[in-house]
Amino acid sequence: MSKKAIDKPVLYERFPLWRRIEHIIMVLSFSTLGLTGLPQKFPDSGLGIAFVQGLGGIENLRTIHHVAAIVMMFGTAYHLLYMGYSVLVLRDRMSMLPSLQDAKDGLQALLYNIGFAKEYPKMGRYTFEEKMEYWAFVWGAAVMGATGFMMWNPITATKYLPGEFVPAAKAAHGGEAVLAVLAIIIWHMYGVHIRRFNKAMFTGMQTEEEMLHEHPLELEEIKSGRMRHKPDPKTLRKRQLIYFPIAAILAIAMLGGIYGFINTEETALKTIPPISVTATPENGAAP
Repeated sequence: MSKKAIDKPVLYERFPLWRRIEHIIMVLSFSTLGLTGLPQKFPDSGLGIAFVQGLGGIENLRTIHHVAAIVMMFGTAYHLLYMGYSVLVLRDRMSMLPSLQDAKDGLQALLYNIGFAKEYPKMGRYTFEEKMEYWAFVWGAAVMGATGFMMWNPITATKYLPGEFVPAAKAAHGGEAVLAVLAIIIWHMYGVHIRRFNKAMFTGMQTEEEMLHEHPLELEEIKSGRMRHKPDPKTLRKRQLIYFPIAAILAIAMLGGIYGFINTEETALKTIPPISVTATPENGAAP
């Protein structure tokens, strides 16, 4: 056996292709929303003004922002349908749900980082940090979706809610946007790309050394044969026949929701050109 074959690392699949495509779509839509949203949050900043002018005006900026929001809505719908298939058809464990063990892992990680614990916690499929990021994204998406609808459809919103909710939604939307962008830059970028560059979401694979360092309990399950295997073809087909019609109904409902979000009304908050008035004797000005 050649030395090259001996040195070749053992790889484990962490994310299939469709999960990686979903991640890329969400990264692009989120980045676009941040880049086009923050100039609207801080319209008087020099960078914000330059960005708006570079895109040809505020209406172009808002159009791009809206398109990115629509892409994220489609991405969210796909994620829900994919997770339904994963849990109900493949019977994968809902390993992203938080548990008491995550709190224990977080405490142990803190104690380890400040020198009061001898070893870092051993974690499984997802670490407590990854779960925190995921559910923070879920919360942020819910807040941004609700407040975005009120800003996109203010007349419809005020049919059911007091008018004060629209400016409140604008404030909450901008504040959550700043929080989300800072979380990605400070937390996610450092933890995933700087502290240890994790390529799994791009390549789909992790080496045994990376698994041992980041997900030792999952690696232990894989090696011991305790990982849940995919159902046999007959069982898989039976479950698919049940799930696919349900998923089709849910998909139609979500598409209808997205269509309603976009087309409920012609928003009253469009920017109009300033009107200049020339002083003349007719309109009351001094001769």
